[in-house]
Amino acid sequence: MKKTKHLAVFASGTGSNFDAIQQAIEEGALDSDITLVVSDVPTSAVIDKAKQKGLKTFVFNPQSYPNKRAFEIEIVEALQRADADYIILAGYMRLIGATLLHAYEGKIVNIHPSLLPSFKGLDAIGQAFDAGVKITGVTIHYVDEGMDTGRIIAQEAVKVEDTYGRDDLQRAIQAVEHRLYPTTIQTLLKQ
Repeated sequence: MKKTKHLAVFASGTGSNFDAIQQAIEEGALDSDITLVVSDVPTSAVIDKAKQKGLKTFVFNPQSYPNKRAFEIEIVEALQRADADYIILAGYMRLIGATLLHAYEGKIVNIHPSLLPSFKGLDAIGQAFDAGVKITGVTIHYVDEGMDTGRIIAQEAVKVEDTYGRDDLQRAIQAVEHRLYPTTIQTLLKQ
């Protein structure tokens, strides 16, 4: 019998993509489970959501460690205890370091709210809005040592309507994220 793939979801904020992934799992559209939720923000809403679902969490404060390697060693240990097969970044606002990249090579996936390589880094939606582009979108990619530079797995365009304010654009992009991320993860798990 085929083993269910175990996901570790990393998030720093509200966890709207965590919600979409968990909902897809509960509905049977995503053949996996979440065995660990990791956050670098002890007060993040995603941790409360994970606890409400009875999921294991690993919460850390990066300032409590001498360097990135030190906290990533602890994260890898927590991932191994949780039997995590893949790391799914869902609004994790920290670059992944060499320790995690080595331990989960080719198994770390991120979602970014732009059509990479355009608008890398923080506030990609604001960057696109301020640039006045007519098309932006969502990219799902493997994580490497750079910022939003890993090999692209999937992309979907989002038209920027003339009537859109920044919040409208964010809602349009999140609607695509919440549909595209679970289906793309499911495709990856079948490979």
